[in-house]
Amino acid sequence: MVSVANIKKTYNSKIVIEDLSLSVKAGDLAVIVGPSGCGKSTLLNIIAGLDQNYEGKLQTSGKKIGYVFQEDRVLPWLTVFQNIKSVNPSGEDDVVQHFIDAAGLTGFEKYYPDELSGGMRQRCSIARALYYGSDILLMDEPFKSLDYVIRQKMISDLLKIHEEEKNTILFVTHDIEEALTVADTVFVLKKDPCRLADTINMKTGSSWSAEKKQQLKEKILKLIAA
Repeated sequence: MVSVANIKKTYNSKIVIEDLSLSVKAGDLAVIVGPSGCGKSTLLNIIAGLDQNYEGKLQTSGKKIGYVFQEDRVLPWLTVFQNIKSVNPSGEDDVVQHFIDAAGLTGFEKYYPDELSGGMRQRCSIARALYYGSDILLMDEPFKSLDYVIRQKMISDLLKIHEEEKNTILFVTHDIEEALTVADTVFVLKKDPCRLADTINMKTGSSWSAEKKQQLKEKILKLIAA
């Protein structure tokens, strides 16, 4: 479970986030969408405990919180295999290999980060977060640097793990169609300052028509632009 209530964040006397409240139920997958620069990453940093200079209330359940940043955070002195296993050294090698394969990194197990492209390093970061087995997984635009095929594989693997582990996932994306497809809940944010514009429950979305989803997409675009 993740809950933030009446969050206010100020930078240099400027209010960046104002009176923002949202809640993600334990075991749900929620997605945040909003305009660039509206404070989405700042909100994730607050939830992760990386930014404690704010007003309001934060509650989380679960001891293990994983975070996939926009930029990769792989360790340069470790190989792909070692990077992933580093978060759970006692884990099974075949489980590590499973996530390497899912990330499209088969054959690169012994490569170091400086031998990989930026997209491959990000895939390594995502694979590591999934292998970690977080109670709460935060992801900041995790798939934006990936090509379509790998992106779909990683999303599929994320959804499979979510179904099996029932962990709580909250991630940021600019891809509204992606949000409407994978999320239990979509939080729409506005900017100047950042605040919640709408909360959309998608749990019945599997039965919605393409027309209905297109209407939701247009609604979200209008909210973001307002």
